[in-house]
Amino acid sequence: MVPGAEAFFGEVRAAFAGTARRLALEGPSQTADRHLAVVTYTGADVRYKAVLGLWAGDVEIHVCRDAEATECKVGVEKLARAAGVGGAATFGARSMRQLRKSLTSQVRYVELVHPLVTVELMRAAGAREWSRPLVR
Repeated sequence: MVPGAEAFFGEVRAAFAGTARRLALEGPSQTADRHLAVVTYTGADVRYKAVLGLWAGDVEIHVCRDAEATECKVGVEKLARAAGVGGAATFGARSMRQLRKSLTSQVRYVELVHPLVTVELMRAAGAREWSRPLVR
């Protein structure tokens, strides 16, 4: 059975505790609905969103960054591979054990890619990109 949102929030806080401190990330902020639970940590130019699919039973950390007029988003594993610092992360979250293992493997990649994150690297990793609304 997939862990609930509250259990997920606690596990993400535990997995990110040292990393958030070392990388000077602010957070966590958290949201949940029937389908997803999301925990966000924010740095100077980047956001890390740990996303749990409450029905699918998978977890992925997305790296998000704003470009000139767009926002880029890519999974941390793909970004680590594009940067040449990653192998294979796990994504399963159908049990607390799987969730912890997946978060541990993906948070490790957050530490490795954080100093390397650029919009260009994100694009090379196949980031999704869309226009941001104009701020007036």
